[in-house]
Amino acid sequence: MDPKEESDAVNDIEIEMGPIDYILVEWPDRQPDGSALPHLADLVDRGLIRLLDLVVVAKGEDGSIATAGIADLGDEFAVFEGVSSGLLGDEDLSEAGSALEPGTTAALLVYENTWAAPFATAVRRSGGQLVASGRIPVNDLIAALDELESAA
Repeated sequence: MDPKEESDAVNDIEIEMGPIDYILVEWPDRQPDGSALPHLADLVDRGLIRLLDLVVVAKGEDGSIATAGIADLGDEFAVFEGVSSGLLGDEDLSEAGSALEPGTTAALLVYENTWAAPFATAVRRSGGQLVASGRIPVNDLIAALDELESAA
């Protein structure tokens, strides 16, 4: 099959998939305590997200970067043991580590927004494509709301 035919064959496959995001959450001076895990599990259980990767990254005081196994963190993390799609490589982990402050531990999560899959698929089928996206930090939103309230 020539490359053009192969590309057309892939395009003809109807895959319903939502946008893929990643987050890197840092805990200064300690490891995560697991208190956020039930909320993450709830998002997965309700089908709002599909967790593709979960990696724990630690940055030593000397700047060294290491990953930890989920099982090393305690029993409450066991539900996420083995969550790995293979999307993350050494370069990704190094980039995540460079974003961290020395002496911190972080969780790097890659997830599909399954709640958005029908919309995203319809957009792709209609020829649309994402050209920009972004996030508004919660603290910025709170500050803007406070400012509006003060002005009123």
